[in-house]
This record gives sequence, structure tokens and C-alpha cells, in this order.
Amino acid sequence: MYKGVVFDLDGTLANSIEDIADSMNKVLQEKNLDTHDYITYKTFVGRGIKSLVENALPKSHRDASFIEECFQRMMEVYDDNCIAKTALYPGISDLLNSLRDRNLKIAIFSNKANELTQKVVNVLLANWQLEMVIGAGGDIPRKPDPKGALLISEKMGIAPEELMYVGDSGVDMETANNSGMHAVGVLWGFRDMEELLENGAQTIIHHPMDLIQSLD
Repeated sequence: MYKGVVFDLDGTLANSIEDIADSMNKVLQEKNLDTHDYITYKTFVGRGIKSLVENALPKSHRDASFIEECFQRMMEVYDDNCIAKTALYPGISDLLNSLRDRNLKIAIFSNKANELTQKVVNVLLANWQLEMVIGAGGDIPRKPDPKGALLISEKMGIAPEELMYVGDSGVDMETANNSGMHAVGVLWGFRDMEELLENGAQTIIHHPMDLIQSLD
């Protein structure tokens, strides 16, 4: 019997791809570089914004100083636009309500910069009590390092094996397995079933409410 759920944010709870892509494309346009479509950006996300910036730049422009310059600009642009189009996926509100009704504890562990993670969560998830919200930065290494997930486990007072970790990417599945949590991959996010299974997904769900059936 599971006692809590740790969620990834982008591609799992919130569809943020348009705001991410629009912000990075603005940076590329400012540098007179080619932009990318939303589908392509789904392959860039998952390992933090700096990694996304590097992936979005042409290989001829990936020296460290230019990546850092574009990263700083991306953070400025995205900070102003991180909730312009971003919204919860259909069914997420119902899922979170059901988890609350079952008295399950909920937390978030994201590779999005912590300040941006908190900003999005405060706007989109204000209706639900969250035990802990962790984004990238400070003393917490990026996923798939399990340190953040284990910190959440400790904060919740729930053993890792009694927690589900729910995400949309291979990085999330690695994080779940590295921390000893049950790895749940979602198919409405940014990656496909093949990547989820290859990286250790133990359960695959097609719709948010499918998670409820997997809890017992």
C-alpha cells in the first residue's frame, strides 16, 4: 500500500512546453539563430534549462561562454513568461483531489530551477497541500541523482518503497529506481513509452486517473 506520491512537474503535472520553447526561441532570434518547433523542444527538456539551451544552439555555437550567455538570457525571458501558456494537464486536478481524499501525501521534485519551480507551483497548484517542492539548485543535485527524492521521503516520514515517483521521462524513471520508489511513467508528457520502459518504468499510465487504480 502506497502512502504518498512524488511528482515531476513539467510534462507530468503541467504542460509547459510552449512557454519553454517560446522563451528559448526568443533568445535564438536575438542571436540570429534558427528556432525550433514545439515537438523538437520536447526532446530537449528533462535535464534542466542549461542542458536545453545547449541542445537548442547549433553545434557551431556551443562553446562554454556562449552557452552561459544564452542561458542567462533564457532565464530572464522565461522568468517573465513561465506561466503565460503553462497549465495543468487535463485530469490532473481530479487526480490531486482524489489523492487528497485518500489522505495521501504529495510532493514535487523537478529539474526546473527552484525559483521557477516555486513560481509555477504557487500559481497552478495553490489549491493542494504539498509536503515539499524541490527544484534544481542549491544543495540538491539534478535528477537522476536521488538526493532530492530521498529528502522528500524523509520529510514525509514515508519509506521510499511506500512512495510512487511519477514522471514523463527516462530521467524520472532513473530517479525513481535510484531512490527505491515505484517508477510510474506517464504517456501524456514529453517522452514516449519506449524511453520510459528502457529506463525502468514499473507502471505506465495513459491518463492521470489511472494512477488511482495503481495505488492499491
